[in-house]
Amino acid sequence: MLKEGYSISYIHTTYGINGEQLKKLWLLYQREGAKALHRQAYTRSNADFRHKVVLDIENNGISLVQASIKYRVSASRLNVWLRTYRQGGIEALSITKKRGRPKAMGRPKKVQKPETELERLQRENRELKIENALLKKVKALVEEREARLRAIGRGQSKN
Repeated sequence: MLKEGYSISYIHTTYGINGEQLKKLWLLYQREGAKALHRQAYTRSNADFRHKVVLDIENNGISLVQASIKYRVSASRLNVWLRTYRQGGIEALSITKKRGRPKAMGRPKKVQKPETELERLQRENRELKIENALLKKVKALVEEREARLRAIGRGQSKN
């Protein structure tokens, strides 16, 4: 639509697309063609790359959108890097957080103490009672269903 002469503001208001994002995509398309609009594989940036990008933004005064297009990094990520740089200096960009769950966060292991013969028999008795109660409920449900079917004339034949 931009090629056909429609304005960014028209497309933004008609289709509800973010205007800044649309500008960025249009600039990428003009610069690199349709391949630039395809989703890129995620790559983790190293400290040297972050230093280079932040110093380029700070020293040359380029906007986040321009830096985003130039370095193929989202503007929101660039904003985080700039905030980190301004709060902690260039060394703060070198610090990377470890990803994932810490090793110590697992569930605690259950300590199994040896059972006495009495405890084993009590546990087995409890399990058998539960199983027996379950079987009684299933039998009652089956009988109730058969009675309902017989009442409406769709019961099983006795033959």
